[in-house]
Amino acid sequence: MHRVVVLAVDGVIPFELSLPSRLFGAATDADGRPLYEVVTCSPDGRPVRTAADFSITVERDATALAEAHTVVIPASEDFARIAGPDSLPPAVARALDLVGPRTRIVGICIATFPLAAAGLLDGREAATHWHHAERFRRVFPRVGLRPDVLFVDAGRVLTSAGAAAGIDLILHLVRLDHGSAVANQVARRCVVPPQREGGQAQYVERPVPPTADTGTSATRAWALARLHEPLRLADFAAHAGMSRRTFTRRFRAEVGLSPGQWLTRQRVDLARELLESSDLPVDRIAERAGFGTDATLRTRLHAAIGVSPGTYRRTFRA
Repeated sequence: MHRVVVLAVDGVIPFELSLPSRLFGAATDADGRPLYEVVTCSPDGRPVRTAADFSITVERDATALAEAHTVVIPASEDFARIAGPDSLPPAVARALDLVGPRTRIVGICIATFPLAAAGLLDGREAATHWHHAERFRRVFPRVGLRPDVLFVDAGRVLTSAGAAAGIDLILHLVRLDHGSAVANQVARRCVVPPQREGGQAQYVERPVPPTADTGTSATRAWALARLHEPLRLADFAAHAGMSRRTFTRRFRAEVGLSPGQWLTRQRVDLARELLESSDLPVDRIAERAGFGTDATLRTRLHAAIGVSPGTYRRTFRA
């Protein structure tokens, strides 16, 4: 069983601390057996002061990290004060030293700060809460900060923006490990959206449009029903009643992606769903997802998740 170890340190934010056990703990196989074991530790096994008006007790110390397949570090209000390797709390540094070289590491919100201070993000892209992005970039110039996205999957180390973006990142991990069906099941059980892509903007530039007709959500819904058709930017803009330039600007402000990037992701997601849940041959799936040919589907799927349609189907077939 995949073991997830959560490292709680003083100042931990209770919401972020609860996410791994709630979400990973809701993932089960077809027979209802849990797919993850989630345990929580502190650096020394002692109670942990939270950012709220209570403390928590844990059963394990940081030695549990050595046995983890995935380590999750929730945000602590104290992390925002980290200003480089020299200010990384010694207890956190010792704990991170116990993590195996192949263990997957997840930082939620400003947990990006200790990961960067430990050198784990050097040369990688990362996300953090937008409020701390400017300071993070100054303190850790070796990290490719992406300040306007929900989460970044940089391979071994994954990071999310604030609070609810941690939900999106954990669901992303469940989807990678066990496929869309299990991730969607977890989302339903926890009553959260099943998927928000990592590239989606952390916040909407214009959260309250002047009229109900100025957003792009209706056009996105229109496009989702027509993924099998050849959709061009001009088609999107015409449906929205905007110029192509205005539509592209507003679309990116709302979604965090260009229309073309978004369309490709939706088509890949549809292809993955069909590979998991249907017996359709790959060429038919390519047509229904709007890729036209199985060669294009293979290229797009490999670019997105690094495997061929056949490999994906064998791994994640429901």
